[in-house]
Amino acid sequence: MLALLGIAVTSAMLLDMVLLGGGIERSFEQLLVGRGYQIRISPKGTLPFDTEAGISGATRVGEMIRRQPGVTSVAPLLGASVHLQSGAQALTITGYGIDPSAQAMYQLVSGHDLAPGDSSGVLLGEPLAERLGAQPGQSVILVGGLDPQLATSQTQRTLVVRGTVRWLYDYRGQLSAGTLVPTLQSLTGQRFSDQVSAFALKLEDGINPDSLAQVLRVQYPDLGINSVADLVNVFRQRLVYFRQLSIILGSVSLIVTLLLVGTLLTITVNERLGGSPRSARSASAAGGSCRASCLRARRSP
Repeated sequence: MLALLGIAVTSAMLLDMVLLGGGIERSFEQLLVGRGYQIRISPKGTLPFDTEAGISGATRVGEMIRRQPGVTSVAPLLGASVHLQSGAQALTITGYGIDPSAQAMYQLVSGHDLAPGDSSGVLLGEPLAERLGAQPGQSVILVGGLDPQLATSQTQRTLVVRGTVRWLYDYRGQLSAGTLVPTLQSLTGQRFSDQVSAFALKLEDGINPDSLAQVLRVQYPDLGINSVADLVNVFRQRLVYFRQLSIILGSVSLIVTLLLVGTLLTITVNERLGGSPRSARSASAAGGSCRASCLRARRSP
């Protein structure tokens, strides 16, 4: 029973590690399609927000993609590092440029969403709102191009908090804020090049994302176009190390359990059989002496 229990526990640990990798992939896929956007477009050779590279001429590129049959919505996304002035200190935060009429990155928690053309509004992530104690209607100052040596900024904007949101792709505790794409472009000096980090595409019902992604790759060879399935494959490749580590750890645990259980069983069997061979020979000799003594006792008068 102990042997079977040990092997069962170790096998369950191995299976749990393997299933954990599959569960992470499934969660990642559901996260990507949570807002209904099934294709991501990024600079060639990169993934969305993987590097600081961007797509120039975003307005023109977005209009061209919107005219593609089967595309119902195109969401431009811009990501950049900006600063938020809080008293005498400046917090380094992640700034998101969004289009509220086609947003694919957040869920509203409290307050109101940005309206199209609301260049003076900002949405704060929950961790940032908690740290600042900010409420809808308060003002914050976003700073772009901060010189750490001179402590001077090239551009800054005073924005009004419209609401608190949960950014879908942030890590736990990440300080983030979002405003319109043109506002963030002006803060980061990308307004002239009209640059964004990525586009997210929502498709009509019945349209195969993989087929449309292949068509777009032919039409836009300078852009990296990935369906959700492509992104999951890339994510799976990045989890290869995790899978290998989980299999190695589980296999080592199984081997150690087998050795331990085998050792315990060997000791138990030896004890039940009377111990070592030397002990067995001693016991046999003692038994022979006892039988000889009994025979002599019977022959005596």
